[in-house]
Amino acid sequence: MKPRRLPPLIAIRAFDAVARRASFKLAAEEIGVTPTAISHQIRILEESLGQRLFIRSARSVALTPGGEILFRASGNIFATLREAVDTLSGADRSAAMTLSTTSNFLTNWLVPRLPQLNAELPELELRLHSGTELVDVRGDKADCAIRYSMRPDDTLDNTLLYEDRFVLIASPTLGIKQPKDLIGQTLFHIENRLIPTHEPSWQHWKNAFGPDELLVKSGLHFDDEMHAIQAAIAGQGVLLASELLVQHALAQKLLHIALPGSLPGGKYYFVTSVDKAGRDNITAFKRWLQQEFLRVAQ
Repeated sequence: MKPRRLPPLIAIRAFDAVARRASFKLAAEEIGVTPTAISHQIRILEESLGQRLFIRSARSVALTPGGEILFRASGNIFATLREAVDTLSGADRSAAMTLSTTSNFLTNWLVPRLPQLNAELPELELRLHSGTELVDVRGDKADCAIRYSMRPDDTLDNTLLYEDRFVLIASPTLGIKQPKDLIGQTLFHIENRLIPTHEPSWQHWKNAFGPDELLVKSGLHFDDEMHAIQAAIAGQGVLLASELLVQHALAQKLLHIALPGSLPGGKYYFVTSVDKAGRDNITAFKRWLQQEFLRVAQ
């Protein structure tokens, strides 16, 4: 089978900039072209792949499920390229800051807030690395990370940001108002969730909140939580999701917390090495994170 030809690198670069900045205008400023040129490259890329990559409105730009898949790849590609260029050129990396986190947190929490981050810390040169593996923040691959755990790593500099909980979310169109309304709904299950506590499963929800007739084994299984969130937005079923990761969709009223109650989750920590903890860009970014999470808690 003949390999499929890859899209133009310039189009992928434009896509990556829009995804990171959540703005065609800011992406154009970063690359040094016009917003029209950025739109042209995105159109070329979407035609090449045969699907939309962004959901655009008058106020925001959001990734489609296909866009999320491509963004995970492009983020790693350009991070690797930057590391190679810096190594070859002997560039001073101290001005830049590489953050490692999961793709779920990056897409659902950080990306929607990038415009605020850019406005408040315009001098911050932020590089993003996403993945489920733990990157050593004491090395060159990452300077800091946002990690999901039950307890801090005593060998690192840790700052507690948020204690997570899992809530029952659904599209308002489903009309769920009481526990018995769950009967007959499609239950979404997430495979291989990296939850460092008892899994927030439908069985645990049933034990705590009912209804007794709920068929907890039925429904659809996803290996990517972002896809399940998109399916919930489309009104195709109900999901037990991290309240933190669906806040953007809740604020836009694409989803709502359908029933009271929650199941416990882990804790989000900002971590860096003891040696890097005093760097100006890292302390400034940590303060910004603390302010944003304080708004979340209010």
